[in-house]
Amino acid sequence: MKLAVNIDHIATLRNARLAEEPDPVTAAHLAELAGASGIVCHLREDRRHIKDRDLQLLRETIKTKLDLEMAMTHEMKEIAIKTKPDLVTLVPEKREELTTEGGLDVMGFQQELRGFISDLKEAGIPTSLFIEPTTQAITVSAELGADFVELHTGKYSLLTKETEIEAELERLQNAAHIAKTFNLRVVAGHGLNYQNTPAIKSIKEIEEVSIGHALIARAALFGMEKAVKDMLKLLN
Repeated sequence: MKLAVNIDHIATLRNARLAEEPDPVTAAHLAELAGASGIVCHLREDRRHIKDRDLQLLRETIKTKLDLEMAMTHEMKEIAIKTKPDLVTLVPEKREELTTEGGLDVMGFQQELRGFISDLKEAGIPTSLFIEPTTQAITVSAELGADFVELHTGKYSLLTKETEIEAELERLQNAAHIAKTFNLRVVAGHGLNYQNTPAIKSIKEIEEVSIGHALIARAALFGMEKAVKDMLKLLN
């Protein structure tokens, strides 16, 4: 299973002092050198962590895959079309949230999403939708023309009872299987860490996990190379 590293919180640490370091672009390069299959960054409307210049430099220097997470807004679409990341992941976004809360409401915004995905496709940019692991969300994602779905693992990451964990893993497994029947590529993310990620690798349809906070937290103590390699060891 492959690992995409979200470097947003390197930028969070930098911005806490309105400083120039640590540099999220350097962090991305170190993650790639350690074996990450891709770099994820979320350009938020309020620019709370990743800035426009970070995105520009990441696009110019990333050697693996650049996944741009963003809200479904006109501004972000224009930035994506100009920047041309390897993948755009559309996520819900609220100003007051600390991190993304839940999957996209793909059922409620079908018309908007269809046009948005079509515009990105015309620009040659594949699209992933960050969704809840439900049959309805997957079916609608396929109908809208998405190339990938990223299954939201937030609920799974918060569970502590073994029976509930097993039930949620089964739900993720079923969702991944259904997505593959629609020829959607499947990734997963949110709340994954060094304790709960290994169980995800049993879901063969999931080709990659996207991990940010837990990995960056370990990198702050032990370095990016060790943090990435420790996670890859768990995944493989």
